[in-house]
Amino acid sequence: MTTLLLTLALALQAPTDSLPDFSHPWTLEECTEWALEHNLTIATQTITREKSAVDRNTAEWSWVPNANGTVSQNWNFGRGIGGNNTYERGNTANTSFSLSSSMPLFDGLATPRRIQLARLNLEAATQDLEKARDDIRVSVAKAYVQVLYNYEIEGVARRQLQIDSLQVERLQGRYENGKASAADLAQQKASQASSHLTWVQAQNNVRSSLLDLAQLLDLHVWEGFHIERPAVELEQVLLSNPDDIFADAVGIRPAIRAEELRLQSSFRSIQVAHAQHLPTLSLSAGLGTNYYSTFATTQGFWNQLSNNFSQYVGLTLNIPLFTRFSARNQLRTARLNRVNQQIQLQRVKNNLYKEIVQAWNGAVAAQAKWESAQKAREAAQAAFELQEAKYENGKATFTEFNEARNRLVKSESDAAQATYEYLFQTHLVEFYRGGELTL
Repeated sequence: MTTLLLTLALALQAPTDSLPDFSHPWTLEECTEWALEHNLTIATQTITREKSAVDRNTAEWSWVPNANGTVSQNWNFGRGIGGNNTYERGNTANTSFSLSSSMPLFDGLATPRRIQLARLNLEAATQDLEKARDDIRVSVAKAYVQVLYNYEIEGVARRQLQIDSLQVERLQGRYENGKASAADLAQQKASQASSHLTWVQAQNNVRSSLLDLAQLLDLHVWEGFHIERPAVELEQVLLSNPDDIFADAVGIRPAIRAEELRLQSSFRSIQVAHAQHLPTLSLSAGLGTNYYSTFATTQGFWNQLSNNFSQYVGLTLNIPLFTRFSARNQLRTARLNRVNQQIQLQRVKNNLYKEIVQAWNGAVAAQAKWESAQKAREAAQAAFELQEAKYENGKATFTEFNEARNRLVKSESDAAQATYEYLFQTHLVEFYRGGELTL
C-alpha cells in the first residue's frame, strides 16, 4: 500500500520532476505506455481499486477476536463503595485494570458472505481499472492516427506547393522571353499563394493534433514532441461476422466482466441481508483487577491487585424478534439491486455489441473506401501528369491544369484518409477480440 501511494505521489509531482524524452519520435507503444503511467483517470481508478482491497482486508479480519485493554482511575468524595464492596464514609480512590475480547460464533453466515462480497468487489474494481486502461489505449491510438493523417495531408500540400513553385519559375522564364502572358504568370502566382496557404493550414492542423495527443498523454511540456511515422502496408483483411466478434469479446472485455462480478456481488448482498433475520451467537471473555485506596487501607497495592483479580467467559445469543421492518426492507432493497444489476449487465452488453457493429461497419466501409481511393489516386496521378505535360507545351490552359491538379490533391487526401481509417478500424475490430492495438 505504501509503495502504491509513493508511486501515485511521484506520478502527480510537478512537471519538472519527470520530463519526457523528446530526443526521438515517439511510437504508439511509447505514447500508450506514458499515458497509462501518467493519466489522472487511471490514477483515480487505481486508488479506487486499492480502497476495495482495504475493504476486503477488513472483511477477512472480521472473524478474528478483538482485544481491548482498559485502565481507569476514579476518586470518590463522601459516602461511597469501598474496597470490601460496602458503603463507607470518607474519600476513596479506585484504580482498575481489565482486558476483554469478543468474537462472533454464528451470525447467520453474514461474515463469510461479506468476505465473499468484498472479494468480488475487489475483482470488479480491478476490471474497472483495466477498462479505464483499455479506454486510454483506444483514445491514444485514435489521436495517434489523426496525427499521422495530418502528416500525410501536410505532405500532400507541400508537394502541391512545390509543383506550383516550379510552374511559377517556368512561367517567369517564358514571360521574360515573351512566350507567356502576364495574365498566365499572375494566375500561376495566385495558385502558388493559395497552395502556400493550404500548406500553412496543414502545418497548423499537424500542430493542433499533436497538441491534442500531448494533452491526452498529460504531457505538461510538449514542445519538440513528435511521433514516428510507421511504414503502412495495407492489404485486404477478411473480417469476421459481428456476432462472432461479440461472442469472443463478451468473455474477455473488462467492462462485461466487471458487471458480471457485480451481479455475483448482488447475490451475496441478498444473503447478507437475509442473515439479519437469524439469531447471532457471540463469545466474550475478559480479566481484570482493581485497587482501592482509603485512609484506612491496610492491604498494599500489589496484594489488592492479586486478591481482586477475576476472569469471566460468556456467551450471548441475540434473537431478532422485531426490527421495525429494517431487516425485511434491507432484503427487499438487496433483491431490487440484483434486478437492477441484471439490467445494467444487459445494458453494457448491448453497448458493447453496438460498438462492435459500428467498428465492423466502419472497417467494411473503410476497406471499400480505401480500394476506391487507391484507384482514384492512380487515375488522378496519370491524368495530372498528362495535363502537366500539355500545359508546359502550351496545349492546355491554366484552368485545365489547375483542375487536374485539384483532382490530384483531392484524390491524395482521400487516399490518405481512407488508409488511416482502414488501418484504425481493422485494428480496433481485432482489439475487441483481445488483440493488441498496434499499427
